[in-house]
Amino acid sequence: MGYTLINIDKEDEPSEKSYWKLWLVLLLALLIVGFLHWGGYLPVAVDSVPEHVDAAVVLQGSIASENARTAAAMALLQRGSANRVAISVPRESYWDQEIPPIARPYLEKKYGTDLAGRVDFCNTEPDITSAQQEAQALSTCIQEHGWKNIALLTSNYQSRRVRMIWRKTLPKGDPSVYVSVEGVPDPNYQPHGWWQQRLYLETWLSESAKLAWASL
Repeated sequence: MGYTLINIDKEDEPSEKSYWKLWLVLLLALLIVGFLHWGGYLPVAVDSVPEHVDAAVVLQGSIASENARTAAAMALLQRGSANRVAISVPRESYWDQEIPPIARPYLEKKYGTDLAGRVDFCNTEPDITSAQQEAQALSTCIQEHGWKNIALLTSNYQSRRVRMIWRKTLPKGDPSVYVSVEGVPDPNYQPHGWWQQRLYLETWLSESAKLAWASL
C-alpha cells in the first residue's frame, strides 16, 4: 500500500497579516454601519425635560420649523406642563410692522383666546444670525418675567448645539435659571436614515459643522 506525500507550501497557508487585514475590514464595516445607523442622532440632545416649567420658549427658525415648535409649545401649555409660552420674534418685520399685533390674532384663531392670552413675545433685533445672539437677546426677556425654569423649543437637529450655547450664555445673566431643551421633529431632518435623503444629509453636514464650531 503506497502513500502519496503532499507538499504544502508555506506561502499557501493564511498568514497572521492576512488575519489582521480581515479583522480590520470587518471592524471598519461595523464602524460604518454603526455610524450610518446612530450618526444621525449626534446633533440631537435627549434632555430630561421637567414635568412642569415656568415657560416654554420657542426659538426662531424657518416657517415650517417655527410652526412645529409653536405647536409643541402650545401642547405643553394646554396640558399644564408650562405656565406660559414665550415666542422669540424680531422686533419688526421687513416691512417695518410690529410682529406681536399680527401674531396674537393668528394664535387666537388657531389655539383659542385662553391659550393665546398666555403667550408672551420676546423681541430680538431683526438681524439675529446665530443661536448665541438669540440667547443673549432673550436672556433679558426671561429675567424680566422672572422665569427660573424654562424649556427651549427648537428643531431636533439643533438641540445639542442650542443646549450647549444657552447653558454657557444664560447663567452669565442669571445663574439660577435652569434650562432644558426639547428637540421638536422637523421637516428638514430625520435622524433615522439621515444619509438616504439629500436634504437630511445636507442638514446633518451643516449642523455638525456648527456644532463643532460652537464646541470650540
